Amino acid sequence: MKIFIYISAFLVTNAINAQSAFHNFGEMKMHTNSKVGFHTDFINDGILDNNNQGTTGFYSDNEIRSISGNNRAIFNNIEIDVVNDIELYTSIGIENDLNFISGKVFTPRNGTNVSLDYINHNIYAGEGNLTHVDGYTSVIGSSQFSFPVGDDNRIRPMVITTASLDTEFIGAYYFINPNTPPSHFTQAFTTSEKHASINNVSTYEFWNLHGTGQTTVNLTWDNNSGLTTIVDDINNLIVVGWSKQHNKWINLGNSAIYGNITTGSITSSQFTPNDYEIITIGSKHSDTSLTNVNLIFTPNGDEHNNTLTFDNLDDYENNRLTVYNRWGNVVYNIENYQNDWKGNSNGRATLSKDEDLPEGTYFYTLELGNNGKLTKNNKGWIYIHR
Repeated sequence: MKIFIYISAFLVTNAINAQSAFHNFGEMKMHTNSKVGFHTDFINDGILDNNNQGTTGFYSDNEIRSISGNNRAIFNNIEIDVVNDIELYTSIGIENDLNFISGKVFTPRNGTNVSLDYINHNIYAGEGNLTHVDGYTSVIGSSQFSFPVGDDNRIRPMVITTASLDTEFIGAYYFINPNTPPSHFTQAFTTSEKHASINNVSTYEFWNLHGTGQTTVNLTWDNNSGLTTIVDDINNLIVVGWSKQHNKWINLGNSAIYGNITTGSITSSQFTPNDYEIITIGSKHSDTSLTNVNLIFTPNGDEHNNTLTFDNLDDYENNRLTVYNRWGNVVYNIENYQNDWKGNSNGRATLSKDEDLPEGTYFYTLELGNNGKLTKNNKGWIYIHR
């Protein structure tokens, strides 16, 4: 246990879990080499903000500690040694280092108004299954940051890499099925509602990440993540996000992947977190489950390769072709396709029917069958080159 030195503020007794609390009504300042230890709850209704120095510790052998008040307190270095955890009812900021010794930091999960904030982040240490942020933490001013977040006795880091150094990113981890999220989320994130390029979406866990800047995100999995339910080969894993605009899961890519089916990590392509409600791990279709992958056609009027053509289409009495753009919107849909599509749209996602689609990559499903039944489902990618 640490010893705290006297600082100029008021110590009063408050009815918080029948404990005494250190209540700051005035203006506090931590100077160089100062070491201040709170062996009681802390309430900040005064000023304790930027440019503090020294180390501040929060300690308890058995009681739950709390930090509350109307104002956010900002510290230089923080040490947490609270066996039965510490609860934040108002945010606190850290300008330098954080040392987890024992106990988790709990923040409310019903919103992002209260969080553990890393400001011009330097380092933290000691994080683990019993020492992490159970709730929301934020960062600003760091090109790469690993959120030490978890749920209950399980840490599940999330790493961002961004060039947006003036952007605040805030996030939390939920060991909850996205189909049945907590009530403060206003909708269910149905895992069957997904872009055509996505095969499966995790039903075990998700992360909630906010931020207006572009970033990649690295997500981790462990033997409780249930990856065997969504993929056989980890190389087919992708990061997926629930699009606010389209109300479905969108493929956020796979730029790097490490590990095996029981433990590892995956990195997304760049995206803007505020475009998505939540993110998690999903899988794409394996190459062996697709046919006619990467078809290219050039509807430019030169009499060569002007239409999207599938071999052996005449072997089936019935078919249905559906083409999607990168957002999962249907841009072309037709029954009994005749190998005659020239890259125009008849879907709802474009401004006018029969408008030529822009050059680029699209996704398709081709259902085939006989006797009025569509029994074979081919999926793949096509590229329109004009």
